[in-house]
Amino acid sequence: MGTITQDFEEFATARSPHLFRTACMLTGDHHLAEDLVQETLGKLYQSWRRVARIQSQAAYANAALVRTYLSHRRLRRNGERPSEWLAERVAPSPDTDLRLALLDSLTLLPPKERAVLVLRYWEDWSVEETANGLGISANAVRSQSHRAVQRLRAVLGDQIFDLAGQ
Repeated sequence: MGTITQDFEEFATARSPHLFRTACMLTGDHHLAEDLVQETLGKLYQSWRRVARIQSQAAYANAALVRTYLSHRRLRRNGERPSEWLAERVAPSPDTDLRLALLDSLTLLPPKERAVLVLRYWEDWSVEETANGLGISANAVRSQSHRAVQRLRAVLGDQIFDLAGQ
């Protein structure tokens, strides 16, 4: 085992890409996602002695990222608005249109519902893990995910079937 700084650097290097993808799903904004990941890693570094002893450091980091995102949304300390296009795009895949439509639709959801959907369906967390990560009850996770999925269906309508190729 190396020094605390070395251990943290290894963790941060390994987890940063995953945290960034999650932050992009939450925010829909590449630059804000970078900022949130950096802020989250800063918080983790400050308490690394304690975090290093946790069994699932990755889950803890994801939960910290979501809390940072929700805190940022509450504070609205940033007057920037996301643009309608992303500067960098992933190489096309068969479901690119569907993924882009879902990402755009996610930005229309309230932050808490968006966080629930991202953790439940993108990160594949259980209801209980999501509840623990967000500090809410399992019933709240279920009701918020149901409500959020209904909102996505209302926004996407029949377009979802066209995009999914069905």
